[in-house]
Amino acid sequence: MSWIKANKKKFYPAKTELLAARLMNRGRRMTYPARTSYTLIPNQKYRRSYRRSSKFSSTLDADSPSLSTLGDFKALPLEIFQMVLEYLPVKDISMLSMVSKTISSRLINYISTPTGNRRLLRQDFHNPELSGCRKGSSMLEHYKSLGLLLKRCTLLLPTKERLKYIHKILSETLTAGWDELECHRVYNFLCELSNLPRRVQTVVGSKPGSARKLELRIRIFCRSVLLNHWIHRSDSAFWLTRILKPWPMVNQARLLYILFGPASNLDGHVVWQKTTDGPADETSLKGLADAIKLLYDTEAKEWTADDVISLLDELSVVPRDWLLENSARLLILCGNNICFTFMASKAVNGRAVELARLVVFLALVCEKDLYCMDWAVKMMQKVCKVFSTPGERNNFLQGVENSFAHIIMDALQSVISGEHDEEDSSFLNLFHLVNAQANFHKEILYLAMSNSM
Repeated sequence: MSWIKANKKKFYPAKTELLAARLMNRGRRMTYPARTSYTLIPNQKYRRSYRRSSKFSSTLDADSPSLSTLGDFKALPLEIFQMVLEYLPVKDISMLSMVSKTISSRLINYISTPTGNRRLLRQDFHNPELSGCRKGSSMLEHYKSLGLLLKRCTLLLPTKERLKYIHKILSETLTAGWDELECHRVYNFLCELSNLPRRVQTVVGSKPGSARKLELRIRIFCRSVLLNHWIHRSDSAFWLTRILKPWPMVNQARLLYILFGPASNLDGHVVWQKTTDGPADETSLKGLADAIKLLYDTEAKEWTADDVISLLDELSVVPRDWLLENSARLLILCGNNICFTFMASKAVNGRAVELARLVVFLALVCEKDLYCMDWAVKMMQKVCKVFSTPGERNNFLQGVENSFAHIIMDALQSVISGEHDEEDSSFLNLFHLVNAQANFHKEILYLAMSNSM
């Protein structure tokens, strides 16, 4: 280092290469012997993990580790240090990362810089200057070395943080700015690598819950690798479309339930009976609602409104007919546009009886979940305009009143017959139904009186 201090002239490539060689020699002296085929880790590794258990980004932003572990190189500015790295092979950089925690942090900083991205995260997959065999082997070797570098740089982090960082670097950086054709190729490659189509075929062709472990694997793989990390909704919609579109509508509904349906808090397995055996809370249905809204969005180019409504209709019978209360709760979570389109579709297709019962349960969910009841009334008023004749509209309104009466009588019969459980849900459900009917009609009276004045 003495010649660096003595000569304050601009570094030329030859001198920088010499400095890189010296840096690597120092790194090799401080690492483990070359004959060891694995990385030795101290017995008390949990203490190191504890010291660096904070978010990885905080390590990147602050050069907090002591500079003393840099030795003579602490006098070297960070910019020059990164310039030196340009002359080192990726394998040598990965060895250098094991010299000390400080150097490891600096290397992580370097990977996150634009210069490091261009150098390490190569994207010249279709370089015409290289032959096919040579290009493939060169790229494969490069990314093997990069994987080793990322593994060694994150050695002291908890496993969860290591995976999160490496996944973020590879997924967001490598596919950023790619056109749809390239993303299709990526998806096809991942399908071939993971055998995803065959696994999906197995679960959608089997009885729900008969392959619980495989359902869980598909859910974790698709959400963690393909769906959850995107910033832009258009990206999420693209990848969700790739997963669903190859399958018939009935299988799309099954697959959507596997990916976003209710899951056990204990083991994460899909709970198929959650929507059929009793009321499901908002948390259980939110994932499905968000996925449906994603597909209904204008940025999901390959889906029409009719496609999404058909998918939603199929979903309401997976694995068998849902409780209407759960269907109503899902529609409310999906938002006004989807809810109205779904109800208008039933009105146009002559399914007024189903629609009338659905209105009753929309009112019930508003009562239970403390939504404004005037929303349900205004939604019904909007749907009434879809009917082509006054007679159809009047029959629908009569159906709503009849549905209220029948559903309340069924609930009362359940209470009278003594069909109680530990939580006495039958009586509580009757209580909510009566209150829902009263508040629903109160809002109708308010609306009628305000229009007459």
